[in-house]
Amino acid sequence: MTGPDPDDLTARARIRDAALLHFGEHGFERATIRGIAETAGVSSGLVRHHFGSKQALREACDAHLVKLISRLNDQVRADPAPADVNYVAAARAAIGPYQRYLARALAEGGAAPLFDAMVRMSEPWLADADKSRDHTPDVDRTTRAAVTTAMALSVTVLHQHLSRVTGVEMFSPEGDLLLARALIDIYSHPMLSLEEAASIRAALDKVQSASPQADRESTPPRIKEHRDD
Repeated sequence: MTGPDPDDLTARARIRDAALLHFGEHGFERATIRGIAETAGVSSGLVRHHFGSKQALREACDAHLVKLISRLNDQVRADPAPADVNYVAAARAAIGPYQRYLARALAEGGAAPLFDAMVRMSEPWLADADKSRDHTPDVDRTTRAAVTTAMALSVTVLHQHLSRVTGVEMFSPEGDLLLARALIDIYSHPMLSLEEAASIRAALDKVQSASPQADRESTPPRIKEHRDD
């Protein structure tokens, strides 16, 4: 059996990259197979040959970004020393072209595979950090990883507001450095002391115990998993 035609592989990559561009600019619903095909320099039939449907094409876009971000995460896990300027520049060069796709997809409620993968990638980092804690966290690790991921991705979704307020384009090298400095300052200076956090937790426990649902539910209600049609 012969391997896949190299031209087909090249066309597939061009189609995927064109889809990332169109989904980012127009959103999933307004983007069209025809427009994606024109940008990729192929026929609509070839798009359907490779991907079958627009939904499958979006899934391929998400899978590509999951692979990319997983590789970057693995590199940092292998060498957790503070990243130098060259690494930051390389990471931005890799992710930069997809920022608008991420912002649009997340705002539309998409990119679930990417969000879930980032949650899974965050958990080992939290597990390492938990080893140095002097008390057991009162929220499970997956929930904390999900909240951390949501906070990190909110910068992508709200980049226009951040750029307007700071006067620096967030999707630029200058924006990357400004964001990094802001995060370092925030994370190195906790807003709550351990004593204040303990006091607030105690207040939350009182609120929870006084809730009418406390006797009926020992865990928060779960929502059904959303699936894109």
